[in-house]
Amino acid sequence: MKQITLTLFFLLTSLCCMSHYIYNVRDYGAKGDGQTLDHEAINRAIDVCTQQGGGQVVLPTGTYLCGSIRLKSNVELHLTPGARILAAPASMKAYDESEVFGGPEYQDGGHTYFHNSLIWAEGQHNVSITGRGTIDGDGLTKHDTENAGNVQGGSIGTGDKAIALKLCRNILIRDVTIVRGGHFAIIVTGCDIGTIDNVLIDTNRDGIDIDCCKYLTVSNCKVNTPNDDAIVLKSSYALKKPVLCEHILITNCLVTGYKLGTLVDGTYVPEKVNWVCGRIKLGTESNGGYRNIAISNCTCMWSSGLAFEEVDQGIMENITVSNISMSHVHHYPIYITTGCRNRGPKERTTVSSARDISISNVVADDCDSLAGIIVTGMPGAPIRNVSLSNIRLQFRGGGQKVEGEYREQSTHYPEPRWAGPTPSYGLFARHVDGLRLRDVTFELLRPDERPDVLLIDVQNPDIR
Repeated sequence: MKQITLTLFFLLTSLCCMSHYIYNVRDYGAKGDGQTLDHEAINRAIDVCTQQGGGQVVLPTGTYLCGSIRLKSNVELHLTPGARILAAPASMKAYDESEVFGGPEYQDGGHTYFHNSLIWAEGQHNVSITGRGTIDGDGLTKHDTENAGNVQGGSIGTGDKAIALKLCRNILIRDVTIVRGGHFAIIVTGCDIGTIDNVLIDTNRDGIDIDCCKYLTVSNCKVNTPNDDAIVLKSSYALKKPVLCEHILITNCLVTGYKLGTLVDGTYVPEKVNWVCGRIKLGTESNGGYRNIAISNCTCMWSSGLAFEEVDQGIMENITVSNISMSHVHHYPIYITTGCRNRGPKERTTVSSARDISISNVVADDCDSLAGIIVTGMPGAPIRNVSLSNIRLQFRGGGQKVEGEYREQSTHYPEPRWAGPTPSYGLFARHVDGLRLRDVTFELLRPDERPDVLLIDVQNPDIR
């Protein structure tokens, strides 16, 4: 009897402690009926949770029509299975106004304004979004109207991003599903230490954007982006200074370019090829640059290839890529470039640079005939020390001989499509110092009039 009494005592004590840290949004007025605006009730629960030291704000099963949800320190926003946050339409004017940036904008509005997002936090710590529920950005815009609360932007009340975290520390986004995420399904800017894990994204613009961050891991995610980039690192001028994006790990991820919604519903319909589709990318915003980046164990289907672009006077160094499988590759399988777009303050005098890039264990089939592997630096500023090993690429072929000089990157937007077919179908390298090739194989499904490899202004090649 005494043992039973003690057991009940500890059980009740545990339940009391748990209830002290768990805040059900229904207790704060949320209806979850899909008709009533619930974001203010959710924000009340977050405020109380924060005031009491933190905990878990829980959304039970239901559809929560919402404008801006403001995350705060030590709060875990948890979506139970069957819970759905539904982004309100712009006509309901339910989103916070975008902040005033206060200075020249050298980056797109999506990288400048954050407060008019569906879920956002700025300057917070220990912020989490978890659970097997869904974030549906049906009411968000995918267009570049992020400055919705200021004169030069769109109409007040427009929401444009599903999740936006700025200048936060120790962040976690895990297990949620995001559909129709607006301009960015997830954007994290200037954040230190964080994990994005086991997230399923099926969206109409970018999937995951990591900008000016350090010590972040993206793992076990499935990202379908038929109209833009899937997982992309950036280093914009959003923090009003050049900031490196560094110490980032991307691993065990799936990237696809299926028709919107068909990854989530399981029909997997290939989308008509856009100018870019899917892909894992560094760039284009690259004022600070990228350092110590590792990408491994990823699969890309109906997607553009890997793109590493430094064109805004930053650095790109210590990049390692391994164990990548690609199928039905749009436009190119691997693209490494520097340029002088220089989208930043005019008084900056640094030159974009890239060095120490290693790509190994890559297989790809059904690659577009537009281009193969491209490695292009700038005259007088070569890309240094690029290693390509154990790579097997299958091309559609059918390309014609290219007359004239292939366009220099220069100030252009870095995208091979705009430059046209490369003068070689397998590897085209120009302005490179230190190019190492080991066990690189090209296969053609049809004859191609172009040579397999063309090197121009390549110093110290090491090819076996």
